[in-house]
Amino acid sequence: MSMDSSNTAIVLVEPQSPGNIGMTCRAMKNMGLRQLRLVNGCDRFHPESLKFAVSARDLLENAQVFPDLASALADCTLTAGTTRRHGKYRQEILSPTEIAGIFREQAGPECRAALVFGREDSGLTTDELALCRWHATIPAAEEYGSLNLSQAVLIFCYELGKAGESPGGGRELQLATSAEMESLFGQMETCLQKIGFLNEQNPGHIMRSLRRIFFRSELDSREVSILRGMLTQIDWASTGFDGRKRT
Repeated sequence: MSMDSSNTAIVLVEPQSPGNIGMTCRAMKNMGLRQLRLVNGCDRFHPESLKFAVSARDLLENAQVFPDLASALADCTLTAGTTRRHGKYRQEILSPTEIAGIFREQAGPECRAALVFGREDSGLTTDELALCRWHATIPAAEEYGSLNLSQAVLIFCYELGKAGESPGGGRELQLATSAEMESLFGQMETCLQKIGFLNEQNPGHIMRSLRRIFFRSELDSREVSILRGMLTQIDWASTGFDGRKRT
């Protein structure tokens, strides 16, 4: 089964340069991708966007605009956020080739994929990266590793095009969507705060680790339902608990 480019979206979060939006459209069309999603940002119909899009103006016209990244990814199952910051999870940062391989192996007719790119000056925030199942970066020279936004998009789109045929015929089991995973994480955080497991001052510290654990588990919709049912039972059983940890 080959990757379905119509089910793969490029997501730009708050792009600041109209020209970059236009050049991104051109890069996408060069590599056979046609679905552009924008999270706020500058005017996609600015003259600079139209100028640099050249013959890819149709992608500009058909682009979808979302108020936040969570809504832009809600219907996606395969999500990868790009970053230059490695941080404490640097061992989990993948290359464009590795991301393309994952998308190829898990591609399916009902599977939507998204590659997420951040702001030109500051990239994606920690919370935005946490919404993505995988994180990826483009290996570049240490002296000057900053790539133009459209250049970065082109490299990833090129790797997706190279991915070609899926040797395993695609994943039969449908992964949970981003919306389903976010509902799970929201319920999990509320429940774990109630039983005193999370630090009230910084609940995100442990939740980011839990996100990585469950993203690696590649849960399907049924498994998410089981976990949510378990959390519901924990919530019910802990009614009246004062939130203090037992020693």
